[in-house]
Amino acid sequence: MPNQPPPLSAEVVDQFNTGLQAAQDAGIVEPTAMTVATREADKVSARIVLLKDFDANGFVFYTHLNSNKGRQLQQHPVAALTFLWREINQQVLVEGVVEQISDQQADTYFASRPRASQIGAWASDQSQPLDSRRTFENRIAEYEQKFEQQSVPRPAGWSGFRVRPVMVEFWFGREFRLHDRFRWGLNEHNRWQSQRLYP
Repeated sequence: MPNQPPPLSAEVVDQFNTGLQAAQDAGIVEPTAMTVATREADKVSARIVLLKDFDANGFVFYTHLNSNKGRQLQQHPVAALTFLWREINQQVLVEGVVEQISDQQADTYFASRPRASQIGAWASDQSQPLDSRRTFENRIAEYEQKFEQQSVPRPAGWSGFRVRPVMVEFWFGREFRLHDRFRWGLNEHNRWQSQRLYP
């Protein structure tokens, strides 16, 4: 597994939180939506998921561990993230190493989900072939009955990943594609520093 990078600097955390708040204030429907790119052998995969937690230690999202991205991240614990807030002309790029979150953190988040989403986590064999929608609906009904009148526990194969950045880039759109780009990376002393880039 790659070496664990240090926590993000306060400037990076503040800049991301400022951008996310501006996206929320602009009424963007899913401001926490991010593209997650992973790799497996000689191919790269990407999909959009929702950011569920962010602090100086990185970006957290949840999934089934046996899904395509779950397997890829366990085999190759590196990932790239992209946030596009088109309405405010901002973009954030992240590259980092990945770690699975603790069972306690996964339990806490799972308990906060709507019950239908909890049932769905049990019913879905994520990324595996499905012969029909009816089969899926039958599995949903099966788990609704199994957990009737009781809380739904977190499935053992459902957890989350934290992307610990080694690079964060903030992109600000300007007219005529004369954009502003600021890249934060680790210097030779393993400390965060920024650099302006040509657009």
